[in-house]
Amino acid sequence: MIGFYDYTVVVTYISLISSIMGMFFAIDGKLPLAVFCLAFSGLCDMFDGKIARTKKNRTDDEKAFGIQIDSLCDIVCFGIFPIILGYQLGMCKIYSLMILAFYGVAGVIRLAYFNVMEEKRQSETSENRKYYQGLPITSMSVIMPLLFMVSVFFPGFRYFLVCLHIAMLLVGFLFILNFRFRKPTNRELVILVAVVAVAVLFILLYKEGWWAKYNLYRIQKLKGA
Repeated sequence: MIGFYDYTVVVTYISLISSIMGMFFAIDGKLPLAVFCLAFSGLCDMFDGKIARTKKNRTDDEKAFGIQIDSLCDIVCFGIFPIILGYQLGMCKIYSLMILAFYGVAGVIRLAYFNVMEEKRQSETSENRKYYQGLPITSMSVIMPLLFMVSVFFPGFRYFLVCLHIAMLLVGFLFILNFRFRKPTNRELVILVAVVAVAVLFILLYKEGWWAKYNLYRIQKLKGA
């Protein structure tokens, strides 16, 4: 079989499978579960690089394969998946589709640029990366759950939808904006994981309240049509 098979890519594949399941949930209308899968994919992505670096005898081909497979999975998990989720949530107007398309293109550009620069960096130094250029594409796995959590305090679902449009557009722009984004420390990662975990639990436990707002919005939309 082609490919490289070892423990360094297992977490990346788990992240991909989680996002594929999340797409199924989104298409079926099980949006809180879809957001859970997105957050879980983000959790896996936080640690796949650390796990890969524990193998000290990786060949250059294995390292290059790891970079490519990580980016290919990232565009599915944090590029295509949020687009499907956004569309299912109501981003279906012409301007909404343009925002989603921009988000997808920006994500692809960011990952392609990262691959080029990361291969160049690894050929020059063996030090761990301390900064990213632009916002990491995995950021949506944190932003979307937090947006879901705070949306329960909005007076209506329309406010959530407005915030979702702004978030998708802004995050897409930050993907390709040339600025330095410091990698979080292990302590900051733990705090981030805890915050997202609380957000996801809140979504799953309070989904009836959120779901009522969503369904009311859909009914009003259908009546308006």
